[in-house]
Amino acid sequence: MPGTTHSHEGELRIEHAHREFLDQVLDKWSLSVLNELCERPCRFNDLRRAIPAVTQKSLTATLRRLERNGIVERVLLSSRPVAVEYRITPLGKTMRQPVEVLLEWVATHLPEVERARRAFDLA
Repeated sequence: MPGTTHSHEGELRIEHAHREFLDQVLDKWSLSVLNELCERPCRFNDLRRAIPAVTQKSLTATLRRLERNGIVERVLLSSRPVAVEYRITPLGKTMRQPVEVLLEWVATHLPEVERARRAFDLA
């Protein structure tokens, strides 16, 4: 099937469509936004306060990418003044388990990674 990841005799191929999606939803700010929205819907400024290092421009771009990919939805709460809330979609909720698996891997193997980094940096 075109655009899918195939494992044939131990081979793992990441197709362009997969790489593009992963780059858009697993980047630094997206993970932080998803972490917040998994707990509760948030307005833009609530997200800015929860993720103080993110700039307004980066947060706007991140939310648009996540919305475009169907992971986050933008909900109009009122029109005067305009009030918008961001919520994780049912599709976005399905990402939680795979992300938790990756985080578990990191927690298990981070000491090995740190040893490898130190050895590399000393060489």
